[in-house]
Amino acid sequence: MLLYHMEKETIREEAPRLPAPNEVAWIRLENASPEEVQRVLGGLFQCHPLLIEDAIKLNQRPKLDSYKNNALLTFFAVTKELKSREIAIVIGPNYCITVSREPVAFLDQLYEEMLQVEGRMEHVGAILHALLDRCVDDYSQIINAIEDRVDKMERAVYRNPAVRIAQEIFQMKRTMHKLRRVIIEEKSLVSQISHRTFPYTRQDDDVYFADIYDHISRVVDSLDIFRESLAGLLELQMSLKSDRMNEIMKTLTLVSTIFMPLTFIVGVYGMNFKIIPELNWNYGYLYVWLLMLIIGVLMWMFFKKKRWF
Repeated sequence: MLLYHMEKETIREEAPRLPAPNEVAWIRLENASPEEVQRVLGGLFQCHPLLIEDAIKLNQRPKLDSYKNNALLTFFAVTKELKSREIAIVIGPNYCITVSREPVAFLDQLYEEMLQVEGRMEHVGAILHALLDRCVDDYSQIINAIEDRVDKMERAVYRNPAVRIAQEIFQMKRTMHKLRRVIIEEKSLVSQISHRTFPYTRQDDDVYFADIYDHISRVVDSLDIFRESLAGLLELQMSLKSDRMNEIMKTLTLVSTIFMPLTFIVGVYGMNFKIIPELNWNYGYLYVWLLMLIIGVLMWMFFKKKRWF
């Protein structure tokens, strides 16, 4: 754990223990066994059994539960693969305990930063703000990645309307729906912290949590926009495919129309009657070819004038 001494303004690493009144502690329990979580939360900090149960199972939705001596806050980190990682944050008067089943990249970075910058752990409200702020900053990076993917799909559709992206669009929409459901609840959670007197943060911290609320609101708005864009992109692809099919059918229809009178002429002179006057012409074969070419060219010019080609 990281231990900050308020009077000496020093920070050091120690084994998990109960901090003194003039100390602030951050304890990380990453992929810890249920026995270890029980020992730290139940044995050292005397947490409520329900809090311990939630921290061990880690299958909660974003929420904020207040107990007599501490509070449990459940938040989610999002990886580059758009997978959520649950983090249980236990906040007390002078300690913060994070419990996660899988490694979370920004926790390692934040741990090193606090170890090097002494003022980052002067009170638990600063630790909580740092955790939520880094988590929401990662949301913004994920939004930028989603925007790039949507932009690539749009360009791909314009280049080739027949490109197969429907499955990818449906997968992204389903993933974004899950993310939005989580983030919208976290938005409500941050609002509770920033708009009421949270017992483990200072009044001066409210403006910082309000800033996190603003960032997470923009993330939710971006997700809504991207979901609409994906739905519109799928409709656009279907429309482009339909337009392309209509162009093909129009071309085939015009070609067939040009050949209809030619087929009629060929059919007339293919009849098996003994007396057909033109059969005795010396240049009858050439005349028929000229007639068919003239008819074909005239029909093509007519269609071109009407802009049907």
